[in-house]
Amino acid sequence: MKKSIDTKLALYPTPVTVIGTMNGGKPTWTLVAHIGIIGHDRVLISLAEPHFINGLIKENGRLSVNLVTEEMLPDVDKAGSLSGSKADKSGLFEYELGESGMPIIKQANLSLECRVDDIYRTPNFESFICTIDNTYVEEDCLNEKGRPDYTKVSPVLFEFPNYQYLRTGEVIGKCLSFKEAK
Repeated sequence: MKKSIDTKLALYPTPVTVIGTMNGGKPTWTLVAHIGIIGHDRVLISLAEPHFINGLIKENGRLSVNLVTEEMLPDVDKAGSLSGSKADKSGLFEYELGESGMPIIKQANLSLECRVDDIYRTPNFESFICTIDNTYVEEDCLNEKGRPDYTKVSPVLFEFPNYQYLRTGEVIGKCLSFKEAK
């Protein structure tokens, strides 16, 4: 029997990401796990309203979304625990600028460069609705059809109710391939 646990947000796990944007001539970063898909070409990045990076995202109208691997976690935690208003986070990751001028983390196996289309506000949060302008994937993380192979991309997942990181698992089946039992 299921037990009600109040109104807890429990649609987890979600990918751990580092969001980047420019702060003048340098990048700044923050850890974000409140991220979602709202279409085949749009994502939603939800940040607590007081985050320093929010103002820069609004000013630039662009950001990058970088999927996190296990090897990145120590610096990712720093990106999430330090405020950009108090610390220069530009040196946390090696980066290159994408075609739209946003910082792309070299160590991330998959990165998106996005344009902010709208901001949806809820109490204490700003959710940036973004169109994907560019998707960058390490070549050795592509399958034979040129699509991301997430067993190689190996994104870390975040599970909010218990505040922990999880590894991605193995493939257990192909979507829409399970036949109805007779």
